Amino acid sequence: MALALHLPSRYEDETELLSIEEAIHQGRFSSAQTQGVVIRNQVLFRPRRQMVVTIEDETETLNLRFLNFYPSQQKQMAVGSHIRVRGEVREGFQGSEMVHPTVKAVSSDTPLPASLTPVYPATAGVSQAAIRKAVNLALRDPSLQESLAEFFPHQLMSELLPSYDWPNLMEAITYLHQPPADANTQALLERTHPAWRRVQFEELLAQQISLKRAHAIRRGRQAPTFSKEIKKGLGIEAGLLAVLPFKLTAAQARVWLEIGHDLAQAFPMNRLLQGDVGSGKTVVAALAAAHVMDQGYQAAVMAPTEILAEQHYLKMKEWFEPLGVKIAWLTGSLKAKEKRLAQEMIESGQAQLIIGTHALIQESVRFAKLGLAVIDEQHRFGVRQRLEIQQRVGSELFYCHQLMMSATPIPRTLAMTYYADLDVSVIDELPPGRKPITTKVVKASRREEVISGLHSWLAKGLQAYWVCPLIEESEVLQLQTAVESFEQLTQALPGFKVGLVHGRLKSDEKAAVMAAFKANEIQLLVATTVIEVGVDVPNAALMVIEHAERFGYAQIHQLRGRVGRGSADSVCILMYAEPLSMAAKERLQTLRETSDGFVIAERDLSLRGPGELLGAKQSGDAMLRFVDLQRDAWLIELAQKAADRLLADHRELVERHLERWLGSRAEFLKA
Repeated sequence: MALALHLPSRYEDETELLSIEEAIHQGRFSSAQTQGVVIRNQVLFRPRRQMVVTIEDETETLNLRFLNFYPSQQKQMAVGSHIRVRGEVREGFQGSEMVHPTVKAVSSDTPLPASLTPVYPATAGVSQAAIRKAVNLALRDPSLQESLAEFFPHQLMSELLPSYDWPNLMEAITYLHQPPADANTQALLERTHPAWRRVQFEELLAQQISLKRAHAIRRGRQAPTFSKEIKKGLGIEAGLLAVLPFKLTAAQARVWLEIGHDLAQAFPMNRLLQGDVGSGKTVVAALAAAHVMDQGYQAAVMAPTEILAEQHYLKMKEWFEPLGVKIAWLTGSLKAKEKRLAQEMIESGQAQLIIGTHALIQESVRFAKLGLAVIDEQHRFGVRQRLEIQQRVGSELFYCHQLMMSATPIPRTLAMTYYADLDVSVIDELPPGRKPITTKVVKASRREEVISGLHSWLAKGLQAYWVCPLIEESEVLQLQTAVESFEQLTQALPGFKVGLVHGRLKSDEKAAVMAAFKANEIQLLVATTVIEVGVDVPNAALMVIEHAERFGYAQIHQLRGRVGRGSADSVCILMYAEPLSMAAKERLQTLRETSDGFVIAERDLSLRGPGELLGAKQSGDAMLRFVDLQRDAWLIELAQKAADRLLADHRELVERHLERWLGSRAEFLKA
């Protein structure tokens, strides 16, 4: 089954054979196939070691050039051999040539294949020939015919699909592996051919059924119910609302009502709270935590990085400690004694609010009475980790409620496919006083000009960020870049205090730098992407992002959200080095033109695919293999309707379909 579903990424047409003369003419525009007898085989050493083979037929001669070759290839193309070659023809120093063509040893009358030749996604050390042989054997295996047999009645399929002219699954898969010579190659490559449509529909149908079942299972589980009423008098929630220095926006109040409604249900909440950077998600999460604590339960807040968890800790401490709430802080970097003390507070129930990183889902952590888990930047956690907090914190009888938060909006197609079991709340307005951010795109050659502008900015009493990139995924190189920029800017800006923060600093050192920046003791903060989330300094209204072409959509959008938090007009400068790739040019242009998180999320989806946005890649399991969420969006609604129909009327077919497509992977869709 696995081999049968290892479908080709493209095809080569080896069904047509041209004379060498025809191939020289046609092969300048696209790949051509020809054959001939080897009349010369030379190993040359100018300018580097290479093998040049010359073949001829009755019409012309053609050179084949190999810059990398093995002794077995020299033997295969010995003088007098008859070979068939395929590749693009170009004009070389010694006449027409193919560089590294595909070569097959044949006789002059070896028949041509009847179908297009599939080219498969391959791993190192496994040849295309080996994959083709294994796939062809698999297609002839009777057990495969049985596992791919059509079990949906013809009448049902014609009702589920508006124009039912797709092949059955076995026919579709066989066709994709062995398309005939006259197949519509364009439709095959674009994955819009009816054979592809059948495979895509089946895969989407399995996913939608699995999500809908997960939704039903969740509603069958027991969770603690929390009254919608705010505790009068000295309750934590009432106290929090009283000490907040601002009123909730209409959007915050609306989503808080939606969350309160979920917490009152007897089954676990599974809600995603999304809102742009700075829209006030943390306040809503704090209200939900207060609501749960008021009724005798614990609340936990989990963030993917220590600096973000720390920001939550400091903010919640400021709000909750005056109200007498006991808070536990738990991260991997704590000393053994501190960790043990935090775990004891959590297990005894003394800690009402628990804040930390992945450390919260370790085996050694046992909650006394957890009612709510808040997971911030949920896409940064792997699928397994999100499942872990659901499964570990629930007792045999009760599961805790889950609130996930994300500043990266979820594109509609992603919500329909991967978040079908999630209720989504959107904070779609910024707090009053938040000003739009002007984004400028500047060449790195204008760096001195940028530094001069930065001097004028700081002279007005305002603060700024200077962000350095991650280079080749290396923390060491990233650190060097930040240190170099820090030293250069310290020299260029005498009279202003420049600070440096990066991932290698200890927690207390990081906290000290951030506190000094917040207090305006540091005017310019040079940082790596550790400040991507959770930093709130209203007086910092300028951000310079160095080598912006190396950052993704979501990262720049997150970083840009660190400014625009005060009353001053805010600016974000994206400084880039040339040459720019087309993708980087488009990305910077989009970010300059819009600050709409949903537009940016759609572009991000088309660039990176769903795996990275969901955190699914961290789990090591691909989610949808054959469906492109943007190209095939119309299929999603079709699969949703079909899933509803099958779950209502054909339960026996549902089990067979899930087993065929997902097996144990269905568990991941519950996260």
